[in-house]
Amino acid sequence: MRVRFTKMHGAGNDFVVLDCRNGEALPDAAVIARMACRHTGIGFDQLLIIETPRSSDALAAYRILNQDGSSAQQCGNGARCVAHWLVLNGAVTATEFVLDSPAGRMPVQRTDTGYCVDMGPPSFNPIEIPLQTEAEAPSYPFEFHGKSWPFHAASMGNPHALFIVETVDSAPVADLGAALQASGKFPEGVNVGFAEILDRNRIRLRVFERGVGETLACGSGACAAAACLIRAGHTDRALTVQLPGGTLSIEWPEDFAGIRMTGPAVRVFEGEWIHD
Repeated sequence: MRVRFTKMHGAGNDFVVLDCRNGEALPDAAVIARMACRHTGIGFDQLLIIETPRSSDALAAYRILNQDGSSAQQCGNGARCVAHWLVLNGAVTATEFVLDSPAGRMPVQRTDTGYCVDMGPPSFNPIEIPLQTEAEAPSYPFEFHGKSWPFHAASMGNPHALFIVETVDSAPVADLGAALQASGKFPEGVNVGFAEILDRNRIRLRVFERGVGETLACGSGACAAAACLIRAGHTDRALTVQLPGGTLSIEWPEDFAGIRMTGPAVRVFEGEWIHD
């Protein structure tokens, strides 16, 4: 079986993009895991599947698969890469257009520095995240190695938890992230962010993603972190989010409005995956 693919990244969060608009068969979970391996495969954080649109005003739809073959509902860096892939392949020439994401309709705008995507409004409702708790609260306790680590929680179409730390350099990202993921507090899993507040308009962020592990960037994680910090009064409504792989600009103009994320999208190379 031969599969044509495009390798892309958004702020270091890397993807393999497959064009399945003509009904091409998808690789199974075992093949996806082989493709995702950085030593013996192509290497990627997530697989993006481009399909025909589901709504009348969209140019295309896409799905997101993790390295283990599981589905993800939202990925801001992936959305920008899908948009750029469509532009590079001549499917779109307009400055503004709409994509059908797994989480719903997503407006996209081309900018001088990349793409701006409207990720929709955040939700802090534990039922919608979902988060196992008795009632919605500003933060939730979590015991880890004999210490209380309070976290914020939000949904951006996928579940996120956020720890505020003194410095992301020494934060126990893998250990604490994995512990929270395994705690049962989030029935559908959770992406765990660690934010260091630099000032009211800048933060540093590391994210331990469900089904992936730590990535160089997480677009929905950056939006969720901004939403949690803005809601708690720690920052202003326009933020620069510095991730290990690059920088994203996040704006949440008002409560109940969509969060807008602007950042780069880059085509790295194209190739053909051949497997038995």
